[in-house]
Amino acid sequence: MKRVVVCLLFLIFLFFYNLNGYTANNKDDSFFKKSLHSTAGGMSFWYSKNNGGLETLTDIPYNDSRLDCVNCHISSCDRCHKIEKGRKLYYSVENAKKVEICLACHKREKAILDINSKKNEVDVHTLKNFKCFDCHSSSDIHGDGNEYESMKQEGVINIHCEDCHSNVKPSLSHNIHGEKLECKACHISRVVSCTNCHIDTIVKEKKRVDIKVTDWVFLINYNGKVTSGNMQNFVVSGNKTFLLFAPQNSHSIKKEGRKCNECHGTEVLRQLMDGRLRLTWLENGEVKNQKGIIPVVEDVLYEAVYQDYQDGKWIPIKDPLPAKIQYAGYGKPLSKEQLKRLSREVIGN
Repeated sequence: MKRVVVCLLFLIFLFFYNLNGYTANNKDDSFFKKSLHSTAGGMSFWYSKNNGGLETLTDIPYNDSRLDCVNCHISSCDRCHKIEKGRKLYYSVENAKKVEICLACHKREKAILDINSKKNEVDVHTLKNFKCFDCHSSSDIHGDGNEYESMKQEGVINIHCEDCHSNVKPSLSHNIHGEKLECKACHISRVVSCTNCHIDTIVKEKKRVDIKVTDWVFLINYNGKVTSGNMQNFVVSGNKTFLLFAPQNSHSIKKEGRKCNECHGTEVLRQLMDGRLRLTWLENGEVKNQKGIIPVVEDVLYEAVYQDYQDGKWIPIKDPLPAKIQYAGYGKPLSKEQLKRLSREVIGN
C-alpha cells in the first residue's frame, strides 16, 4: 500500500513539474516585448500626470480602454512580418522592410512625405530611394532588451547624421554655430503639426480627429543643442486646452541649410521678444498658421485657435481656458539669452 501511495505521489509530482516546465518554457519572454514599439512607452510616459502630461486634464489613465491607445501598441511580430502564401502563414523579413508597413502606423511621417511630394520639395533621402531600414537598425525597431520610457532617450535611436555625413565641407554657418546646433535645426524644411486633437471624440466615438498644419519648424533645446521641434495642441471637455512642444526629426530634409535671415531678426522673433505670438488663427473659416522658424521660449503667450468638434463640424470655442504647456521628449525651451541672440539681424547670408 505504501509503495502505491509513493508511486502516486511521484506521478503527481512529475505532472506538476512538467506543467510548470511547460509554462516556463513557453511563456513569451521575447525582448521585443520591452521595445517601445511594443510598450508605446514614450506616449504613456509623456501623457502621464507624473510628467505634467495630458492626463492632468483628461483624468483618464493611458491604458484605459476609453482612450483606445492600446491599439497603438504592436502586440507581436505578426504585425510587420506575417505574410500568407497558398493558405499558409510565414514570417518575412522583406515584408517588414516595406515602407508602407511603417507608414501604416507612423501617420505623421506619411503626411509629411505626401506634403513634400505635393510641394515638389522631396526629402533628399527619399530622392535617393532610401527605405526606413537603410537608416534605422533592427534594435531601433525590435529594441535591445532594455525597457525605455521614450525614443528621445540617448542611445535608443542609433542613427545620427554624422554617421553618414562625416566629410561635410566646413561652411561659415558650421563654423559659427559649432556644436551649438544639431544638423536638423537648419536642414529640416518643415514639420507637420496636429492641432485641435479632440479627446472627447476619441473617448465617445473611438475616432481621432484633428487639423494638420505645416510649413513651420520649431527650435527647441535638446541634449545640450538646439534642434528641430514640433507642437501639438489638444481640446478636452469643451474648453480645456493643452499645448505640447517636443524635439522632432521630420523626414523632410533638404540639402542646403537655411539662410541666416530665416532664423535671425525675423518678425516672429520681434513678436516673441514682446512676449506673445499667434501660432494659428481662423481666416474665412479655415485654420491658418505662422510659417518659417519659431523658437520655443518660456514665459511667452502662444496664441492658437481652439475648436470643438460636433456632428462632423469644427466650432470655434469662444472662451477656451489658457493652455497648459508641456515640454516633452526631454525638450527644453530656449533661454532668454538664446532668444536675444536670434533676434539680432544678420547682414549677409
